[in-house]
Amino acid sequence: MDITSLYNVNSGMVAETLRQQKAAGMTSTTVGDNEGFAGILNVAMENIKTTNAYISEKENQELKFALGETDNTHDLLIAQQKAATALQYTVALRDKFLESYKELMNMQI
Repeated sequence: MDITSLYNVNSGMVAETLRQQKAAGMTSTTVGDNEGFAGILNVAMENIKTTNAYISEKENQELKFALGETDNTHDLLIAQQKAATALQYTVALRDKFLESYKELMNMQI
C-alpha cells in the first residue's frame, strides 16, 4: 500500500510502521484482495483499527510513565510517534476519500 501520493506523506517512520504491520500480519487485507468499494472500505476500517491500537498503546505507555512503573522514555517516544504518524495517515485518507466523494457528487449525469 503506497501512501506517498497522499499529501506528500513520505516519512520513513510510515514505511517502517507498514513493514512492522506486515511482519505482524496486521495488514493482511489489501485492495487487490477484495474488489471494488468493499475492498477499499475494508482497508479503511483496518487502518482505523490499527490507528486505534497505536493510540491505545501510546496512552498505556504514557500512563506507565506517569505512574512511575517505567522510566524508559525511548518506548514512550516511539509509541507517541507511531500514534501521531498513524493518525496523520488516517486523516490524509479521510481527506482524500471526502475529496473523491465530493467530486463524484458534482458529476453531471
